[in-house]
Amino acid sequence: METCFDFSRCEKHGFKVFTYPQERDQPLSESYGKILTSIERSRYYTPNPEEACLFILSIDTLDRDHLSGQYVRNVDEKIRNFPLWNGGRNHLIFNLYSGTWPNYTEDLGFDIGQAILAKASFYTESFRPGFDISIPLFSKDLPQRGGEKGWLYQDSIPPKKKYLLVFKGKRYLTGIGSSTRNALHHIHNGKDIVSLTTCKHGKDWEKHKDTRCDKDNVDYEKFDYQELLHNSTFCIVPRGRRLG
Repeated sequence: METCFDFSRCEKHGFKVFTYPQERDQPLSESYGKILTSIERSRYYTPNPEEACLFILSIDTLDRDHLSGQYVRNVDEKIRNFPLWNGGRNHLIFNLYSGTWPNYTEDLGFDIGQAILAKASFYTESFRPGFDISIPLFSKDLPQRGGEKGWLYQDSIPPKKKYLLVFKGKRYLTGIGSSTRNALHHIHNGKDIVSLTTCKHGKDWEKHKDTRCDKDNVDYEKFDYQELLHNSTFCIVPRGRRLG
């Protein structure tokens, strides 16, 4: 940590966080906007970079799949021009998705230098213990603050729910993730165990469709995702395209 982080920046003013000013025409996802707003509303925020111990980029780095509409190009070129960048030292970078079809290798598409990485779905090989931060993959619908009460109740172990085990998600027909989710088909009984998949993934899914796709797609639409999760004792999280 001490070889990549300048602690002297934190000694005078304490733990203060500076977020880079938003550039005009710079795309920003709703999720990254929530992260920046949460920081700027916290007691740790400072508008003065001279006081800052930690720096957060205004460039949205959450989605680093270059086939995605939210992929920001030329990040390397942009950050090299930032006078505060300093090789990434004392910077924190957030990421939810990285890599792309067909092999989804973990590639952010730019050099993070000495920055700390707060990332969902880390590979153990690239995670730096005591430096990087592993964060959960969260939905863009997650409220910035507040939200509904949780659905778990005290003293309900095991919780008595309508379903014992559920899964509802995409069934990849080829490539990474296909074998894991295909293997779950036989457990579905439509009563206490519900395993629902849809083949509708990607532009050319119909080229690869198998004999189960049409029926699976119809059954998939019969159940509401949130209702299934709220009413099940266990929810399976089978390997998909990425680790998450």
